[in-house]
Amino acid sequence: MQLNKLVNFHKVMGDQTRIRLLVLLSSEQPLSGQELAERLGVKPPTISHHISKLKEVSVIYERREKNTIFYFLNEKSLKQHTEALFIVLNRSRKEEEAMELQKEKDQILQNFLLPNGMLKTIPAQRKKKLIIFEHIAKNLEIGRKYTEKEINEHIKQFHEDYATIRREFIINHYMYRENAIYELNPKEMWAK
Repeated sequence: MQLNKLVNFHKVMGDQTRIRLLVLLSSEQPLSGQELAERLGVKPPTISHHISKLKEVSVIYERREKNTIFYFLNEKSLKQHTEALFIVLNRSRKEEEAMELQKEKDQILQNFLLPNGMLKTIPAQRKKKLIIFEHIAKNLEIGRKYTEKEINEHIKQFHEDYATIRREFIINHYMYRENAIYELNPKEMWAK
């Protein structure tokens, strides 16, 4: 849902008379504008004004029966609008978490990589080690089969101990090995 629509919905709902009007429509059968005005103790033009605002955000709808218009609560629309705020808040929180995680990864890479891209050392801490291995594996292609020599050459671009890193690729499910042929696993299988 667009942010402007969400803001407009909450502006419209920020009125006591409109909330009372919705309560009446939710707890009883459909009511006419005249009946709503009588029950709320306001004049019919006031009800017309509030009804038009509530129709703008689609939380009520109307049906005409002869010369009388009856108003109904649109529960589905009301529920969508109220849930939309939680969706926006949740999305915002996830984006913040992703940015923090990326910042942390960038810091680890900066700490363990030389300016030429070579590893200073293989991290001892598992979390940092996985971030480094992910960095090394990112240029490998999914679906391509690599010989052991090709994997060794790729790893040597980052560190001279290619055997240890190659073993770690298998242990942490970055790659699958069969008959000295290596294949990159989908990222969902990589150790976290």
